[in-house]
Amino acid sequence: MARTVGSDGEKTAKAIQEKSLELFARHGYAAVSMRQIADAVGIQASGLYQYYKTKQQMLLDVMQRHMDELLAAWENSNCPADPTDALEHFTRFHISFHLTRPDAVFVSYMELRSLEEAEFDAIEALRKRYERILRDILRQGAAEKSFQIADPHVSAMAILAMITGVNTWYRSGGRLSQSKIRELYVAMVRGAVGLLPTQTPNSNDVQREVVHV
Repeated sequence: MARTVGSDGEKTAKAIQEKSLELFARHGYAAVSMRQIADAVGIQASGLYQYYKTKQQMLLDVMQRHMDELLAAWENSNCPADPTDALEHFTRFHISFHLTRPDAVFVSYMELRSLEEAEFDAIEALRKRYERILRDILRQGAAEKSFQIADPHVSAMAILAMITGVNTWYRSGGRLSQSKIRELYVAMVRGAVGLLPTQTPNSNDVQREVVHV
């Protein structure tokens, strides 16, 4: 049986969080049972209920931890004030954060449909907070005539879809390094708001990578 916090409780709770995320990402939320999670952790199924009463609570916890960590990391990222610099900073930050958490990203986006109404509203509120960061950057850039965009909200949603989509194809150890991927996406995001591409010390290398994709 699982032990409570104060002995091995924190270790068990962390193992439950890790294994539930892994199983949800691998098999899908609907296909995973509480017993499977308990078996993966190495505890009795009855012990699992000391930590989570329902599988829905587990899914909420997985998604909420991902969003809390994302928002906390952003707060500590020292975003520049200039909207052009801020947009590039946001792009690099988003890609760097998400590439290191493929399972959490997959579950957080693909399993939104599996959340019940109250849980969905809680996660949606966190998602909107993050979306607002990019939208405010775009609004500032549009107001200062730095960006050529018709609607900051639509542009924010389009950019988020593009830069989050890197997780659908990126594999560690592949031909492109994470740093080159970031710079390629920065160039595409700049183009999406009407900015010219920037020249970097590695620009020729990046261009050669594009030719051979």
